[in-house]
Amino acid sequence: MKNLKEEIQRVMKKHKRVQSVMHYVNFESICKEHAKQSGNKASGIDNLTKIDYGSNLKENVINLTDRMKDFSYKPKPVRRTYIPKENGKLRPLGIPSYEDKLVQGVMRKILDAIYEPLFLDCSYGFWEGRNCHQAIFEINRKVMMNKVNNVVDAEIKGVFDNINHEWMIWFLEHEIQDKNFIRYIKRFLIAGIMENAKFIESDKGTPQGGLISTVLAKYIYIMF
Repeated sequence: MKNLKEEIQRVMKKHKRVQSVMHYVNFESICKEHAKQSGNKASGIDNLTKIDYGSNLKENVINLTDRMKDFSYKPKPVRRTYIPKENGKLRPLGIPSYEDKLVQGVMRKILDAIYEPLFLDCSYGFWEGRNCHQAIFEINRKVMMNKVNNVVDAEIKGVFDNINHEWMIWFLEHEIQDKNFIRYIKRFLIAGIMENAKFIESDKGTPQGGLISTVLAKYIYIMF
């Protein structure tokens, strides 16, 4: 696959809404995403690891892409686990199944290519090649070099837990005119959660831990 970001952004300059992006989720891009996966990550409800999936990679990816083409592929519920926060509370994480990680990984690259140009250059959260140290440096530079009277620290409370699915889809459709791509975004949003062997429906929000979750949550800030 060619430089995905450059290719999609070139198309965006010609058309108001980007079309036919689902074809970028293909055998080649999924194999590349598999190669980038860490072998030490926790597994989802499928209990599959990178080594397990890679032992028969070609056949597995062909089977996955075939299921995606005929829409028989459905994301599995994420496995919920908890990690401690600095304030003593617990942060819920949703661990996707292995195939879902691969598909989400490619879809995240597509979403980044579409929406990155819409963000200001001072945006640092969850952008590839950017980190919090760069953000701190930029804040320090602006405070030291400009007349600053106030600094505002704000966040959207519980953004991962409270994303409205209808608003999210409406928002994505402003830039993406590919019904199949949107269809799979919807499937990931409503895939549900497994916690202590109990299935929990997900009629709002997007689980922390999913590869597209941070991306979708980040785009919420454009609305504001």
